[in-house]
Amino acid sequence: MPNKYNEKLLYWGNDIEGDTLAQAARAASLDIVEGHIALMPDAHWGMGSTIGSVIPTKGAIIPAAVGVDIGCGMIAVETSIKIEDLPDDLRPLLSRIEEAVPAGVGRGHERGYNALAGDKWYSKHPNHSVKEFDLGGRATTQFGSLGSGNHFVEICEDPDGNVWIVLHSGSRGVGNKLAQRHIKIAKGVMKQYFDIKLPDPALAYFTEGTDEFNAYMTDLMWAQEYALGNRETMMDAVLGCVRNVMGDYRWKELRRINCHHNYTAQEEHDGKMLWITRKGAIKADVGDWGVIPGSMGTSSFIVKGLGNPLSFNSSAHGAGRRMSRTQAKKDFTPESLTEAMAGKTWLEDRPQALLDEHPGSYKDIHQVMEDQADLVRIDVELTQVLNYKGA
Repeated sequence: MPNKYNEKLLYWGNDIEGDTLAQAARAASLDIVEGHIALMPDAHWGMGSTIGSVIPTKGAIIPAAVGVDIGCGMIAVETSIKIEDLPDDLRPLLSRIEEAVPAGVGRGHERGYNALAGDKWYSKHPNHSVKEFDLGGRATTQFGSLGSGNHFVEICEDPDGNVWIVLHSGSRGVGNKLAQRHIKIAKGVMKQYFDIKLPDPALAYFTEGTDEFNAYMTDLMWAQEYALGNRETMMDAVLGCVRNVMGDYRWKELRRINCHHNYTAQEEHDGKMLWITRKGAIKADVGDWGVIPGSMGTSSFIVKGLGNPLSFNSSAHGAGRRMSRTQAKKDFTPESLTEAMAGKTWLEDRPQALLDEHPGSYKDIHQVMEDQADLVRIDVELTQVLNYKGA
């Protein structure tokens, strides 16, 4: 059940820092917020607005509340492969995934069997802004690539011994550039209206029906679709890698879940049509399937939504950071990361480059799941056996 910060802000769990609550409260004070903001138990301070927040607005959208990684989210595939049938040494599989799915800041497909996927996708989904601002090259070369930070590919097992592939990524550099452009425009629009006082310039918004709103929505929906397709393409590439190392072993895909956790959608709540912005939160209406990852080396969860109206039918999107990347690099050592990843296949030759993703820099995912027992039901808990991310 939620805690009440004030009439405009509810939050789940007790592991949320004071500056995070204060940041969310500033957003909740906006006149365009309808009712209250719901903070998920993985919430933490974010650039522009709080990560782990669900923001209902009437007739307006805050671009910075969606964030710069538009459409970021999760995809998970359950396979019929049994964990004991995977090769004993998963390092060749890790190498194949690294070759098929580029990862890291600015990385894309300069070469490789997946290099044409972006051209094919963009030819079917052109966008005026992408063309106008010369982002087409970035959109095509980075389509089918992972990115950096907490974006990852994992091979996991469930309690029944079935193998799952789990992947986290978004709209890459093109989504970032589009978002930054509209955030800047929104700040300029607010300056034109001297009677609108914002508690934070980053909370600048577009009003429904204006040219700026319509232009943003066009690019937003395009970037959300790009992110969804990006995950599908990478998942297919990883499944191809698995098929390659499995040889003649016969297996099939059993189910696939693909969900955003940085996006906006128009939804009806309490009889009102609202824009629901989920920044670091997933839709968890009754029966909705979702994927909630932990941190590097910890459990991930396949969940089913319970449709809690107080959270606007939403739940947490992951473990949530408890310290900055800079602080993590100061507090942890390569040796401690190696110890935390014992028994797993990962980029063990690059621990220094992955220190900011140390599991100790994140909240306890099991506590997060316990704190949101009224938002989702756990269907499957997954245990990592292989982890790949941009170093």
